[in-house]
Amino acid sequence: MVPSSVNPKNLPARRKLASPRVQLDRENWIESATDVLAREGLGGLRIEVLAKRCGVTKGSFYWHFKDRQDLLTAILEHWQEGRIRDIEKITSVTPGSEREQLHFAIEVYGASRNRKGMAIELAVRDWARRDPQAAAIVEAVDLYRLECTRKLFVAAGMTDADAKSRSLLLYACVFGLSLMHYTHFDAHLEDLKQRIADRIVDA
Repeated sequence: MVPSSVNPKNLPARRKLASPRVQLDRENWIESATDVLAREGLGGLRIEVLAKRCGVTKGSFYWHFKDRQDLLTAILEHWQEGRIRDIEKITSVTPGSEREQLHFAIEVYGASRNRKGMAIELAVRDWARRDPQAAAIVEAVDLYRLECTRKLFVAAGMTDADAKSRSLLLYACVFGLSLMHYTHFDAHLEDLKQRIADRIVDA
C-alpha cells in the first residue's frame, strides 16, 4: 500500500514493457509477398503496404532487397525452385510403379485442399501474361513438369509420342479443372475424377 502521506501522483510511472520488434529475414519477406500476390495480384506488391502488413519499417525491406524489382525476381525464383522440388518429389518412383505415381500426380495437382498453392500458381501465371521475366519462369516450370511426367509415361511402356501427348493432357486437365466450377455437374465427383485419371494414364 502507498502510505497516506505520499501522493500517488508523485510516484514515478511504471515503465511500459516495450513489445519486441519484429525481425524479418529475406525468406520471411518472400513468403509474405507471395501470400499477398496470391490474394491481391501483382498490384498488391507495394513496399509500403508490405512493410505495414508485416509490422516493420521500409528500412527492413531495403536491408534485404535492393528495390521492388529485386523482390519480384526473388519471388519468381522461389516459386520456380519450389515447383521443381515438388514435381521431382511427386514423380520420384521405383521402377514398376510408374502408373500408380502418375495417378498420384493427378490426385495431388487436382486436389481441392491445395487451394493456396493453386491461388499462387494462378497469380504467377497472370503475372506472366504481362511480364517477360515471369513468362520465362513459368515456361521453364511447365517444361520441367512435362518432362518429368513424360519420363514416367515412357517408363510405363508408352512410345515417346504417346507419352508427350498424355503428359500435356494431364496438366491441361488438372489446371483446367482448377479454373472451372463443376461441383454440380455430377453427383459422384470423385468417381468422375477417377475415370478421367484412368483415361489419361491407362487408356
